[in-house]
Amino acid sequence: MRAMRYICDAPGGATWFRLETEAEAEAEAALMHHAVDKYFKRHAEAARESYQAPPSAASFEQAIGLKDHVARSMPLFLTLRADDGAGLVTAMLPPQGRNQGNFRCIIVGPDNGDPYEENAPAIEALARHFSLELSREACYPYA
Repeated sequence: MRAMRYICDAPGGATWFRLETEAEAEAEAALMHHAVDKYFKRHAEAARESYQAPPSAASFEQAIGLKDHVARSMPLFLTLRADDGAGLVTAMLPPQGRNQGNFRCIIVGPDNGDPYEENAPAIEALARHFSLELSREACYPYA
């Protein structure tokens, strides 16, 4: 299994990584005891369905741009890991980490708990990295 993609460092030795495959999302769901894999699969499928190959592409070339299209058009799924690999926070941000008025960012801890209590500085580091507002009021769905 390949390593998750590094995004940025966070205070306290924690690190943000991107979940890029269904297997990574499934592992995150099992580790964190929530359903991030369900949302990952739903958004990946929607991105695949929205793909249109260039009209000039030969039939055997139809899927050449699919992987890049999916990566660009689906939300970013991220995990915050402690320096020992323990799962701390899972986040869903807009595609490419770019602010979109109608997109609701979701940030949860293990068992859908409130991650802001113990990980606010790490969430702030992620917000700075993407230049997004990631307040508890806007991102934690169970407040």
